[in-house]
Amino acid sequence: MRFTILGRTGLRVSAMGFGGIPIQKLKAADMPGLFDALAAAGVNYVDTARGYTVSEEYIGIALRGRRDRFVLATKSMARDRAGMARDIETSLKNLKTDYIDLYQVHNPTPEQLRAVCAPGGALEALIDARNAGKIGHIGLTGHTLGVFDMALELGWVETFMFPYNVVETQCEDRLAALAAQGKAFICMKPLAGGAIEDARAALRFVAANPLVTVAIPGMASAEELTANLEAYLDPSPLTEAERETFGRIRQKLGNAFCRRCSYCAPCTVGIDIPSIFTLEGYLERYDLGDWARARYAAQAHRADECVRCGLCESRCPYGLPIRDMLARAAERFAR
Repeated sequence: MRFTILGRTGLRVSAMGFGGIPIQKLKAADMPGLFDALAAAGVNYVDTARGYTVSEEYIGIALRGRRDRFVLATKSMARDRAGMARDIETSLKNLKTDYIDLYQVHNPTPEQLRAVCAPGGALEALIDARNAGKIGHIGLTGHTLGVFDMALELGWVETFMFPYNVVETQCEDRLAALAAQGKAFICMKPLAGGAIEDARAALRFVAANPLVTVAIPGMASAEELTANLEAYLDPSPLTEAERETFGRIRQKLGNAFCRRCSYCAPCTVGIDIPSIFTLEGYLERYDLGDWARARYAAQAHRADECVRCGLCESRCPYGLPIRDMLARAAERFAR
């Protein structure tokens, strides 16, 4: 394992960490074995969130007897002091620990981030928790360059998490400034939320950037862990063939894919837009047609119910043509 320092937090973390989103599809009994594999491989940075349903609880089960072997990070979408204080206590309970190394403000809009920093905002609860020894450090996550720019201005931000991958490189010109401030860069969505099928190429691309402090691909099995580590820790320089692969990935995906940030929500007719596109991905890319169709049929509201109001598109930070994308998904699922 290659280790690095998580910015000015001083925490020593594995260069590739563990993203806790996919474990929502596992069973609690699967978790100790998965964390056995993480520990054996030297992966010590673990990322989860209050919003990842059972992820915190499952990780809490897996951490029993070895909490000190991992650097633990979670996050909350609470924006006010009381809500953040409650979420911190819930995280501590779920994770079965009395101390969380990094607690992050999860994906605020610029307006919400200003509320976080205002009197009575969530930042006050984070500082209280840090003073009480319940958390060690405070970070921020985001999906838009506007929030990235605010992260550069806010002195309390010790780490910043942002999407970075072969097809999402919009933050590259800001990474050096972040590093100059001693703020760690945590790379989320290194596989573009699963849109990039060539995981090895995707991880090799991210690992080649020395300004990435730690990347956190989501993993749900020891096999995925092994494959990801082989790619991420490969010390050889990028080849021309790999660079050509990056170009083909960019050409195939372009920018017209959903990153599942959920800024589009709520839909005026109740469609869970990111879930529709996720299921479409399983239908088209992962040879899981029956599985995807069954879950699509179980959705409370499906893509063909879109009334084309356009509100979702006005909220999307990536400017996606969501109405047309929903129409395409509806057509594909109707075949």
